[in-house]
Amino acid sequence: MPVPRPFPPRPFHGWRVVQAAFVLAIFAWGIGFYGVGLYIQTLSASRAWPVAWLSAAVTFHFLVSAGLVALLPDWHRRFGIAAVTRAGALASALGLLGWGWAPHPWLLAPAAALTGVGWALCSGAAINAMLMPWFDRRRPAALAMAYNGASIGGIAMTPFWAWLIAGWGFGAATAVVAALLLAVVWPLAGLVLGRSPAEFGQHADGEAAARPPPAVAPAAARDRAALLRDARFIGLSAAFAIGLFAQMGLVTHLVSLLAPVLGVQGAGFAVSLVTVFALLGRTVTGWLLPQGEKRRLAAAATFVTQVAGSLALLLGGDQAWLLLLGCALFGIGVGNLLSLPPLIVQAEFPPAEVGRVVALMQAINQALYALAPLGFGLMRDVGSTAAAIGLALALQVLAGILVLRRPAP
Repeated sequence: MPVPRPFPPRPFHGWRVVQAAFVLAIFAWGIGFYGVGLYIQTLSASRAWPVAWLSAAVTFHFLVSAGLVALLPDWHRRFGIAAVTRAGALASALGLLGWGWAPHPWLLAPAAALTGVGWALCSGAAINAMLMPWFDRRRPAALAMAYNGASIGGIAMTPFWAWLIAGWGFGAATAVVAALLLAVVWPLAGLVLGRSPAEFGQHADGEAAARPPPAVAPAAARDRAALLRDARFIGLSAAFAIGLFAQMGLVTHLVSLLAPVLGVQGAGFAVSLVTVFALLGRTVTGWLLPQGEKRRLAAAATFVTQVAGSLALLLGGDQAWLLLLGCALFGIGVGNLLSLPPLIVQAEFPPAEVGRVVALMQAINQALYALAPLGFGLMRDVGSTAAAIGLALALQVLAGILVLRRPAP
């Protein structure tokens, strides 16, 4: 009598979650981060709407997101990741239609509010929450792979947007992207992102059995007010908020900074170079990142690399090779400033607090970097281009110093 063979074990579902989060990141960043610059350019050129008003709408988009993202862990617990992600996709789709078809500039405010909701529910903190149940020891690599979708959102979605706008007009382009977003993300949220390891009988990192519980019962998670009094949280959040302010300010003005030397097409290539090196830097860091406190050293090294890149941009003058080197060095840090904060939080805070800490930190960071394009623009108007780059360099040095200071818990 033949002996029945056992069913083979299911493949680890966590890597499917990474793939789905990668796709979500392409849409989230292609619409809510890289896309907003195209909205400004297109609406100012085609409808002669004031750039100041359009820029204010983009700032409102980021500020709405900053006000909501700290609540994301609560919504995930109450409604589930699948429902919250679908709500974010729907808000982004409706907001896109508002950007594309608004007959008057003042109607961009509700459109920006909707895309801000979508950005809050589908970007960095959301992706971290999706991967947390599935990865612990291998979380750096998993986060790096998922967040690489953000870089692809810049590399692929930006030219796709430009092709749609040139061929069909801005309104039709927003309708196409909104439809694609819902067609792809809606089923992914339910079939992949909303599942838990318990449904598959699996454990974090695909291990055969869960790790034994700690000998001491974990303390209850603190609320946001208590976290805002925590010296570790304050220092870590300040470091990355300052670093991201410098990064956002420099990125948004990079084309106009480089165009006098490289030309418009060359400046566009340089921005693509930043995105490519962001992807490479994040991937290498994700696979090689050490454990524990050494993650702060990796963050400090990231800021040092960006300082070197800013210095090359400052001293580049009319030397194209030096400007491109500066973009490559600066780009390495662009990816890591997104993925390193949740990994440092994972190493230094209790597991029950990680989701709340990451969401609150992203809210603070976003509220600050939303003001960066305006701040750097004023610096260029009042001072000079060199002064704006020098400001970025000084802020990166300060961020590197702060991230190395680890107060006792």
